[in-house]
Amino acid sequence: MRKVVDSSFAIVSNGFADGPAQALRDFLNLHRSPSVITIFHPLVPESDGGHEITRYERGELVHRRYVAAPFLPPYTYLLDPLIPMRIPPVDGWFGFNNMAAARGLAARRQSRTGKVAYWCVDFVPNRFGRSPATWLYDLLDRVCCRNVDARFELSTAALDGRNKRLRISPSQLAPAHVAPMGAWLRRTPTTPQDGYKSNEVVYLGHLVERQGVDLLLKAAALNKSMRLRIIGGGPEEQNLQMLARRLEITDRVVFEGFVQDHKEVERLLAGAAIGVAPYREDGESFTRFADPGKLKAYLAAALPILLTATPPNAHELAHRAGAEVLPQSEAAWSAAVDSLLTNPSEWQRRRSMALTAARDFDWEILLPRALAHLDFEVE
Repeated sequence: MRKVVDSSFAIVSNGFADGPAQALRDFLNLHRSPSVITIFHPLVPESDGGHEITRYERGELVHRRYVAAPFLPPYTYLLDPLIPMRIPPVDGWFGFNNMAAARGLAARRQSRTGKVAYWCVDFVPNRFGRSPATWLYDLLDRVCCRNVDARFELSTAALDGRNKRLRISPSQLAPAHVAPMGAWLRRTPTTPQDGYKSNEVVYLGHLVERQGVDLLLKAAALNKSMRLRIIGGGPEEQNLQMLARRLEITDRVVFEGFVQDHKEVERLLAGAAIGVAPYREDGESFTRFADPGKLKAYLAAALPILLTATPPNAHELAHRAGAEVLPQSEAAWSAAVDSLLTNPSEWQRRRSMALTAARDFDWEILLPRALAHLDFEVE
């Protein structure tokens, strides 16, 4: 086993929102790795197309570079392996998509890295629909899953789904492990014991149709005491703002937009009473394979959760964390919010369950386990 304090790492991912890549970066810096290089490529269409390259030494930022490039997803994703052209040698490489993992495999062939991990942050059965792009994506996925030293999936559903799609004997695949989304419990503020008094329902996430945020607005129109805070941006933001105006609830709805500082996100969550995830129940949605980060953020903030049955862990959260699984009905959501906020003892019971469940998802527990699968250990 190599010690993290004696090892250097590269982390390559798409997107700038908080997730496993950012958590791993913070963890390695916290444990004073001599060098941590991070490369974050743009992900969503509303991104400005920039690529951020940083280097940390013993937890201190020593270099940051921003590379502007054309961005027309999915075509310009092909530029990602070229930015930057060269990366210093490292002991461990974490690729959070298959192109990033494939670049790690190329570095390993050149003896420029030791261990390579493919950390999958989502699984979509037909990534780009029925097209040659999906065929090429699946081909690269097979190469990575065969040849990396370890691979990680966010959920058992994603692991099973990917293994089935790969159509490769498990004996020919790299060892795979489930590494769920986590949260920083030590630093995360929690909603107070009387947090229900805020009457605030909070949504965190990307504003796209499959997230079902319009259902929240319609529920707020029915529940006159409900306040709603929406944290996140996306292509549906303007439509949702227009809907709030039509429903005449703008005095009770706050659109925060995308909040880059996750500590500010944590502060906003701790000021709410209920965390919500009204995913549309779409059999084709990749959320049915996912482990949504918002749910772990809600748990860490000790928020009772309302959600639909779309995420694969919805019923587990109901059993272990006091979450409530609801149908896609604004009347049902309005009633569930009202029932919870007018029953302080029930709200406090579910708050306690959420906080207890969160302890199993502490990044300070999850990340050492993942590193150990690559023969790295924390002192």
